[in-house]
Amino acid sequence: MNSPKKEGDDDVPVKDPVKYGELVILGYNGSLPSGDRGRRKSRFALYRRAKANGVKPSAVHILNTPQDSKVVHSRGQHSISFTLSRNQTVVVEYCHDTNTDMFQIGRSTESPIDFVVTDTSGGGKEGEDPSIAPSTISRVVCERNPPYTARIYAAGFDSSKNIFLGEKATKWKNPDGHMDGLTTNGVLVMHPLGFPEDPKQGLWREISVCGDVYALRETRSGPSRGKLAEGESSALRDGSLVDLCGATLLWRTGEGLLRAPTLRHLEALRQELNASRPQCPVGLSTLAFPSLPRSHSLEERQPWVYLACGHVHGRHDWGQRSEREEEQGEVDGSTARRECPLCRSVERTAKYWAETPLPHGTHAFRPVCPFCSSTLSSPGWTRLIFQGPID
Repeated sequence: MNSPKKEGDDDVPVKDPVKYGELVILGYNGSLPSGDRGRRKSRFALYRRAKANGVKPSAVHILNTPQDSKVVHSRGQHSISFTLSRNQTVVVEYCHDTNTDMFQIGRSTESPIDFVVTDTSGGGKEGEDPSIAPSTISRVVCERNPPYTARIYAAGFDSSKNIFLGEKATKWKNPDGHMDGLTTNGVLVMHPLGFPEDPKQGLWREISVCGDVYALRETRSGPSRGKLAEGESSALRDGSLVDLCGATLLWRTGEGLLRAPTLRHLEALRQELNASRPQCPVGLSTLAFPSLPRSHSLEERQPWVYLACGHVHGRHDWGQRSEREEEQGEVDGSTARRECPLCRSVERTAKYWAETPLPHGTHAFRPVCPFCSSTLSSPGWTRLIFQGPID
């Protein structure tokens, strides 16, 4: 199981555990550059725990002195604190929920974080905004019984089992009386329609600490929340995208993964494509897509593609641009060079990702390649044109 073993944790592997689903960080094409280790991985599998660790709201306390706050927090219960002023704090205590499992995802390496994420590759330069790095944490709560619904919430409990929303944080009291709020940079979610057979983009929404759904703020860290999205839910669907302000994750349900292509299926497609004997129209040599273990080395018959037109060739040295021209191309926004592995997706999948803007920084959205996170220009996808054998 991917959840780290913690002191006093009864969550041990069991035979044939129920798999709720997987969270995949976009931009790494299956593995981190330094390798997947411990809690820091490019994909996270969520299994039903041997013992439920979910929590649910119970008592609400209105505190007027720091001493009152110490008394409540000393009980060892999970809690969320909403600081209204120097003299008043609302603390919502949480009790054990035997019907749910909770998983926490974020950049922090504190022990309560089950899955430590790395920023989406290519999504921004390192050091672009260091204040974002530790701040955005979310928690996924999965029902232990069918249909194993998974719901997303903003913020995560720290090593003291607390979530603190300070005096300057965006927070409010709902008409039913319960407190809620938003994290500094927000947790955004987009639920696609018709995924994966005929996917269409949904609207990006923001998730609150208590799991309600809101329209986006004017800016990512703006002081005022968006309008409540009536009738919408924080329940994740197959193909939902979760953005933690720098790291974008794709959610695949356990059922969806059963229908997803396997490595054996992709290998059969590779062999079928090679059996058609595609040829280089320049050198008239037969091209061949390498197997997965050899995909990172340059093969003599490796196919190459001109992204502007889609024609597939063998490698040749003529027609290459100089470094100066490459730099000028980057300034002009053209795609002079791209190191993304050749995409073997069907047309509608390629179009879906090319037309799906992902959050970028605190203000912008842009479509990127889900495998390498290169920014896509319009139309963002290219139909590949192969030449068949001349015999």
